[in-house]
Amino acid sequence: MTTLITGANRGIGLGLCRAFAARGEEVIGTARRPAAGLVACDMADPATIAALPAALGDRPLDLLVCNAGVYLDKGHRIGAGYAPELWAETFAVNVTGVFLTVEALLPALRAGRGRIAIISSQMASHSRAPGGSYIYRASKAAVLNLGRNLATDLKPEGIAVGIYHPGWVRTDMGGAEADIDLDTCVAGLMARFDALDMAATGCFLSYDGSPMPY
Repeated sequence: MTTLITGANRGIGLGLCRAFAARGEEVIGTARRPAAGLVACDMADPATIAALPAALGDRPLDLLVCNAGVYLDKGHRIGAGYAPELWAETFAVNVTGVFLTVEALLPALRAGRGRIAIISSQMASHSRAPGGSYIYRASKAAVLNLGRNLATDLKPEGIAVGIYHPGWVRTDMGGAEADIDLDTCVAGLMARFDALDMAATGCFLSYDGSPMPY
């Protein structure tokens, strides 16, 4: 089994890479900046995304995990933040980068009848609206919508798509006050990926399997 994980240099992506490798599976990780054992790929740079298939060669892809993401407006306040360039960069990475990655790797996914796992967030939910984090929330809502529509279009080809909330995780992004540790998150997500099939395509689930509200 071959898995490709974007944003694998730290946090959840790194944890997932290590977990797949520990199971004896082939895993390819990407990072914005070149790093040992990782493929250099900037989700805000379409040229580097277009080059991703070269990392696979002629191997089929069993699982694509779109994990890379940024949270640039953390702590901002309306009227005193949310600069236009932050909107542009966040959507380039969190939304456009996901779509371009899927497009670039679609031939390999077709060859392997592979699956796509998109890391979104409970902050994508329109029924949970506590305010703040406008850019991040909007980008995660957009990638949730993207994943749901990809599930519809790819269903005839037998490619399942799942969208997941990883939990509030104690990582650099999540912070020390977060609810769960990285091991709990990774174990939960791995179980969700393993269970992803055509019957579940289009799902929006938490790392623990709980359905997430749209």
